[in-house]
Amino acid sequence: MRHRHLRRTARTSVLGTAALLAALTLTACQEDGQAAADNAAPAPAAPSEQPTDSPKAPADQGKTSTGPGSGSGSGSTDAEPAAQKPKDTGDDDGPVTLACDGGNSKVTLTAVTRPVNHMLLTVTNTGSKACNAYYHPFLRFGEAQAVPQVFEESKPQAVVTLSPGESAYAGVMTSSADGSGTGGYSTKDLTVSFQGREGSGSSGPSTDIPLAKAVYVDSTLTVTYWQTDMDDALMY
Repeated sequence: MRHRHLRRTARTSVLGTAALLAALTLTACQEDGQAAADNAAPAPAAPSEQPTDSPKAPADQGKTSTGPGSGSGSGSTDAEPAAQKPKDTGDDDGPVTLACDGGNSKVTLTAVTRPVNHMLLTVTNTGSKACNAYYHPFLRFGEAQAVPQVFEESKPQAVVTLSPGESAYAGVMTSSADGSGTGGYSTKDLTVSFQGREGSGSSGPSTDIPLAKAVYVDSTLTVTYWQTDMDDALMY
């Protein structure tokens, strides 16, 4: 009887131990499965470092202009301005030399025997400083509405500069020798105007020259540029 009890007790102990081992094994499997599931789950996304509503930088930010004509930077205010071309003064003496005019000069008109129908216009510097006789004089005989044409071939190579007391000359052909001119008239009144350095019209005071003898002029009235020599003025 006792042996039967012992065998029953031993069998019960073995069954209990087996049940405990099975329970422990099931628990271990469940924990391993949960760990594997945790490892397989994707990691949460890291938060963005820049807010989605932050202002965007301008498209051209960081670009540097390299001067005019450098693509999108050509309109930059940092570009170097284009070099400006120096203005031509028209004479070698610079802007300090005055222009000859009726305020610093005396003008006379005299008749000559040759060429036919020619007269000599003389301007003399009566001032205390040098003056430039620019281009050619503007003449108005009587009530003429326009100045006479000029002999372009008489243009000198340089501006005529007159020191105090010096003179320059211009030849005047008053009418045609063959009678081909038109609209002729006689007058004792002559007004002479001068040009400035720019050559855009009369400059400074003009001079009225009363003529002792009437001068006949027609449509061929022509004048030369100012010359340093009277023979050069009368060769046209």
